[in-house]
Amino acid sequence: MKQEYTLTAYTEDQMGLLNKITIILTRRKISIESINISTCEIDKMYRCTLVIKETSETVRNIALQIEKIIEVFKCYYHTNEEIVWKQMGLFKVMTSSFINDFNMNHLLKKYNARSIIIEKDFTVFEATGQEDTINDLAVELTNFGLIEFIKSARIAVTLNTESFHV
Repeated sequence: MKQEYTLTAYTEDQMGLLNKITIILTRRKISIESINISTCEIDKMYRCTLVIKETSETVRNIALQIEKIIEVFKCYYHTNEEIVWKQMGLFKVMTSSFINDFNMNHLLKKYNARSIIIEKDFTVFEATGQEDTINDLAVELTNFGLIEFIKSARIAVTLNTESFHV
């Protein structure tokens, strides 16, 4: 049965890393739900986090293939129950549509959102949470003149104490 998996690959700076990962997944007709590449806890190393929906067997094979073909140091895979993960959303809303509106204050508290910048014409809010929470806030903010919305890729850490060391 297909379910959502988060793959985490540790690698040095590599030309064509995304291209190589895309080729592996495209051959198997697997879509990437989310991708994030950033520095990590190890100096001069990068952490590539991918989210895909697939079977356990297929994900295991993909992780092994990523380690072999792309020459990453290690590629882990986890279900959502085995990790702590978040995404961040930025929302630009017309300031005039919510100024002095009690419902807007209640909404921001409900989603634990905070204002980043307040201008005459617009206000930018930030919220961090699960993907559904971020999407729900975006839908609710359409009633308050949502101008722009963007959400980040998933970032995740495992719930166990194991970690990768070079």
